[in-house]
Amino acid sequence: MRIGSGRLRGRQLHTPRGLATRPTSGRLKKSLFDTLATELESARVLELFAGAGALGIEALSRGAAFVLFVERSRQAVDAIRTNLMELEIEVQAGIIKKDVLSALLQLADKKEVLDPPYRARTEGVILNTLDSKGLVVGGGLVVVEHHHKTELRERYGCLSRLRELTAGESRFTLFRMSE
Repeated sequence: MRIGSGRLRGRQLHTPRGLATRPTSGRLKKSLFDTLATELESARVLELFAGAGALGIEALSRGAAFVLFVERSRQAVDAIRTNLMELEIEVQAGIIKKDVLSALLQLADKKEVLDPPYRARTEGVILNTLDSKGLVVGGGLVVVEHHHKTELRERYGCLSRLRELTAGESRFTLFRMSE
């Protein structure tokens, strides 16, 4: 897996072995980042279910200021750490090794400011938690990757569906937090 664009373009990423993580297709990732191009400069990004951290690292490559990765798999966390160190961007990132809902509750308690596993069907719970715990700033974006047949609601609290991008059996649904 390689970084597609930005200052780290073409650099190779380490990925954990096995089937515990599933990379986002290159075509869908390109569509997402082309859509988010103007939103990324100096953004703070929360990548849930991070896997090897490819989406967050791509965001850093394209101008994001900071990415917080949340992943519970030890092998995936090790891959994220290796990628961050080899790319010399570890100061722009943090890692929480926990399940997503526990991590969201921890972040809500600290008042700190999504790419869920395929077919996990946790999207609604996570969107409601992000909204109810105040983890998305006004005007902020939430991106949910899911199976194209999974239908998400128009609204989850103050999060409103903005756009959908589909490639093959995968879909990104973008939500914006009301200002």
